[in-house]
Amino acid sequence: MIDPAEAAKRLAAARAVDLVMPGMRLGLGTGSTAAHFVALLGERVAHGLKVIGVPTSERTREQAHALNIPLSTLDETPELDLTIDGADEFDPQLRLIKGGGAALLREKIVAAASTRMVVVTDRSKQVATLGRFPLPVEVDRFGLESSRRHVIAAGQATGCAGTVTLRKTSDGHVLVTDGGHAILDCAFGSIPDPDALARALNAIPGVVEHGLFIGLAKAIIVADAAGVEVIGDLT
Repeated sequence: MIDPAEAAKRLAAARAVDLVMPGMRLGLGTGSTAAHFVALLGERVAHGLKVIGVPTSERTREQAHALNIPLSTLDETPELDLTIDGADEFDPQLRLIKGGGAALLREKIVAAASTRMVVVTDRSKQVATLGRFPLPVEVDRFGLESSRRHVIAAGQATGCAGTVTLRKTSDGHVLVTDGGHAILDCAFGSIPDPDALARALNAIPGVVEHGLFIGLAKAIIVADAAGVEVIGDLT
């Protein structure tokens, strides 16, 4: 039996594949829904579609390479036509929380290099107010506790309350991102002013990047058992 959530993710990914035109330079996102997109893109490449992809993580690079999708880097291909990526949450203003897969830094760099970012997701990720999913904040491993306290203070100053914990792997070691950094997960529950929190986090020296993606997504393709809905502008 097909899992309904996975079926919805694949449905959203299939709609996103329709946006891909021959010759496009694509940002390839990270996460379970983005993985469906990469898999479907691989099928089209196998049938002759000519594109080039820039992966947002080593995990996505490995998947795309196994599917024979031609790959590049942002140094070689600094301007992209389209990025397709997932999200851990999105609100009515198309603001996102990303970083559950610890790839938020590269995801944001790739999104910012793209003419368009389109998000693919299932309906469970839609929220009225961001914050139900713990906000990931990528930090330098130097001065972790100091940075954690600054992140707590930034949250409190912008109306957020909750625990801020260092992400660890299943074997108890500190998780290290592809960029060599650590992740703080901020269980705020509700973020009343995402823009203000983003500015406050940006001002902390130890913060490399945070998982608030604001003003980057042009559209969200969201699917559920009833079908596919497009929020925003796909053009």
